[in-house]
Amino acid sequence: MEYNIALIPGDGIGPEIVAEAVKVLDAVAEKYGHTFNYKKFLMGGCSIDVYGESLTDETLEEIKTYDSVLLGAVGGNVGHSNWYEIEPSKRPEAGLLKIRKGLGLFTNMRPALLYDELSGACPIKSELTEGGFDFVIMRELTGGLYFGDRYTKTIDGLRTAVDTLSYNEEEIRRIAKWAFEIARKRGKKVTSVDKANVLDSSRLWREVVHEVHADYQDVELEDMLVDNCAMQIVRDPKQFDVILTENMFGDILSDEASMVTGSIGMLSSASLGATKLGLYEPSHGSAPDIAGKNIANPLATIASAALMLKYSFDMEEESKAIEDAISQVLKDGYRTVDIYTEGTKKTSTTEMGDLVVERLK
Repeated sequence: MEYNIALIPGDGIGPEIVAEAVKVLDAVAEKYGHTFNYKKFLMGGCSIDVYGESLTDETLEEIKTYDSVLLGAVGGNVGHSNWYEIEPSKRPEAGLLKIRKGLGLFTNMRPALLYDELSGACPIKSELTEGGFDFVIMRELTGGLYFGDRYTKTIDGLRTAVDTLSYNEEEIRRIAKWAFEIARKRGKKVTSVDKANVLDSSRLWREVVHEVHADYQDVELEDMLVDNCAMQIVRDPKQFDVILTENMFGDILSDEASMVTGSIGMLSSASLGATKLGLYEPSHGSAPDIAGKNIANPLATIASAALMLKYSFDMEEESKAIEDAISQVLKDGYRTVDIYTEGTKKTSTTEMGDLVVERLK
């Protein structure tokens, strides 16, 4: 198979970690007989330096012609204060919003994966996490409270702020389909999270999710109120497979989930839409303080590349091979500085990429 991949190294440690992910993808291509073609694009602060904005219309239009996108990180470079002295619509992070909207990416998928080898970093009692856990949060990305009408004004002499939480059935239906499709590739269970005992939007959410479930009878569906879900993530994270929820709830729960894994440097993510074209990136930021030092952890980016193979290219075996290689490297005791503990082997960014490649081969 042959695919064209748009690379957006971005700022800070972005170029370093993307380079290691490409190294791993090339090893997959060699082993399984695929061809991956790459082209680098500017987005973030590096694009501001050249074009005066974080993502140009021309760049976005060309990226749309590619099969998938692999992103490093954008923004955050304190040495380039001019990145944040321009209007907000052109700043580094604005490029993320623009590319998600431009590519029609309405779903954010963030895995919460605790490797057994890193269980000591998890704040939950070890007896609850023995053997690790592995679930994903599917968050609706372009609707809900964050995108509804809002205003602040004085009413009857009192300053009053209003934010509107709005969803239509199609916005719910399209992300629900993604959740059930992904559950089919995993443990075949979806936990739909809402606040249907209070909110009209949640009652519609629950109704539409159940309608979509009629086409996925091979997948188990359970409903859970958001406050209970927040409790269950720290009480028994192993019970979850796919958590499906709206924008604000997903924002909060995904941050909680990243904490219980012990290290954000290990967490991949994917933004998905109605087509196979997706945007894959690590959950962490650009970490400008360690850029260029060859100490950043590339495993989240490498794991994001594995997600790309699975969900954009339908390469299940190849994706699992990367995931197994990462697991084996950790079992063998290799650690970048962010996950290093006494008795393990401190490893650089490039060495970590090489180790994953060795185990792939």
